[in-house]
Amino acid sequence: MLDLYYWTTPNGHKITMYLEETGLPYTLKPVNISKGEQFTSEFLAISPNNRIPAIVDHAPAIGGGPLPLFESGAILLYLADKTGQLIPHGARERWQCIQWLFWQMAGLGPMAGQNHHFAHYAPERLVYPTERYVKETGRLYAVLDKQLHGRRFIVGDYSIADIACYPWVQPARQGQDIDDFPDLKRWREAIAARPATKRAYELAKEVNVKPSVSDDEARRILFGQDRHTIQH
Repeated sequence: MLDLYYWTTPNGHKITMYLEETGLPYTLKPVNISKGEQFTSEFLAISPNNRIPAIVDHAPAIGGGPLPLFESGAILLYLADKTGQLIPHGARERWQCIQWLFWQMAGLGPMAGQNHHFAHYAPERLVYPTERYVKETGRLYAVLDKQLHGRRFIVGDYSIADIACYPWVQPARQGQDIDDFPDLKRWREAIAARPATKRAYELAKEVNVKPSVSDDEARRILFGQDRHTIQH
């Protein structure tokens, strides 16, 4: 059994999507990051970076006691290796999948996240950073659109590379016109139609009925962290 420490963010959706696809049993443990629940001692013992998602595998295939893991990309790779599902088995294809997983973790996620912040959460509209991250998000969409040309999915069959990228492709929220990226649009619609994707996003609605950051205290908790957050 897995414990999944989760909130309704793109990185959180990655793990519910994977678990719903594979049917791996899990217990959902919501961590309301707008209320500061990511700073509890219980959660920090599992995720010292005070970020979701995180898991505890109570029956790791590698043996030993319960295994805690944080970072969504590491969790996806771990679960794929544990189950043998949603990762290519051939060595060449496996590494192609892993490189796109890393691409999302290092590029698409952070850049789209900054896009979200300056476009939707910054206390004042700043033209330069907003345009910078909207343009970079568009560039990354184009990279993925090009990779998907002539392919159903990013690498071979549906995999953790697709699961990692999908929640971060939010065109309306990120200032993009999805019609500018026809292969990306087709891929996105195909993943949205998967039953496991639907279940994962319905679960999110049950956990968090009001996902927006709607008050000053939530903004302070989410966006006011500095070194003192860790050193206190």
